[in-house]
Amino acid sequence: MVIPPIIDINGILISSEILTEYFCCDYEKCKGICCVEGDAGAPVTMDEIAGIEDALDTVWGDLSASAQSVIDKQGVAYTDKDGDLVTSIVRGKDCVFTCYDGDNCLCALEKAYRNGKTQFCKPISCALYPIREKKFSGGLIGLNYNRWAVCKDAVEKGKALHLPVYKFLKEPLIRRFGQEWYDELCKVATLFDTEKD
Repeated sequence: MVIPPIIDINGILISSEILTEYFCCDYEKCKGICCVEGDAGAPVTMDEIAGIEDALDTVWGDLSASAQSVIDKQGVAYTDKDGDLVTSIVRGKDCVFTCYDGDNCLCALEKAYRNGKTQFCKPISCALYPIREKKFSGGLIGLNYNRWAVCKDAVEKGKALHLPVYKFLKEPLIRRFGQEWYDELCKVATLFDTEKD
């Protein structure tokens, strides 16, 4: 069966690559490089900014002095060249919420959340990567698979595990769109013969 490039799942348009491509983060190899590479911060919503600000005192001590200085000057987020709200960055690339455990980059927000210290985990755009969400006029939402050279190890690991993107991102997809929507996504994936367990 030929898989169409765009599939409508209950009003959310998804790239078929989300069903057919493989992905699984390989932190041992990448060291969390996605937190410190790029030319803009992670996309955030106003609600997420509020959640980040609520968690700021808790994570402050885990942030670098440079990150603290950036936040003091411009806040936890800014509007990028495309007009999108994104997390503030240091030196034009590092997310201000990056902290380190040896050579590994970690998200200070997620670390605090997993340790039970805050209610806010991290921006959904981070949790959903390599899926990127695009909002269109009229409330239409599109989901695309984003290719990034720094994630080559994640692609290889995903292939080795035979783990499609949508299965790797089950938890954040449910968090963002709900269990019912995710169940429908899985049904569609089965129809397109992408369930490869």
